[in-house]
Amino acid sequence: MSDASSNQDELNEEELWEGPIPAHLARRRSGIRPQFLVAGLLLIGVIISLMVYGLTTAKAFWLTVDEVYQRESSLLSQRIRVNGVVVDGSEDWNPSEVTLRFKIEDEENPNRQLEIVFYEPRPDNFHRAASVIAEGELLPGGIIEADVLLLKCPSRYEESPENIVFQANP
Repeated sequence: MSDASSNQDELNEEELWEGPIPAHLARRRSGIRPQFLVAGLLLIGVIISLMVYGLTTAKAFWLTVDEVYQRESSLLSQRIRVNGVVVDGSEDWNPSEVTLRFKIEDEENPNRQLEIVFYEPRPDNFHRAASVIAEGELLPGGIIEADVLLLKCPSRYEESPENIVFQANP
């Protein structure tokens, strides 16, 4: 056994390296690897550019019909959001062209009307709409080419008023 243990000691001594570590075997310990730094910066750049794009395209002025008439020249070709009441009898639905045209008016100033053009299928509950919020681009002539319609319909859950009759006992 002494021969086996002496051979083991010789092997251990040969395995030990006392010189400097060769460059190709040494690990470099720099803080951040360049690949991760570049990937992180690219990711941050993409996130910031998406945020800026989302904020600039989602910007829309919230106006009434009367305000659009007052500022029409400054709002041309801009994205706006208009709230108004649907004018009775102004609906023109063309199913072959999938085009809905109608007019809205201001609640407080009903003699001002705007025409809305919507190039998508007519919403099912459009005939019951009490008021409409149209979002789109203002074209020359006071026409709004809407790509978003939000309809406010009368609530189905409102109770009908009750007639209560009081009688005095003689």
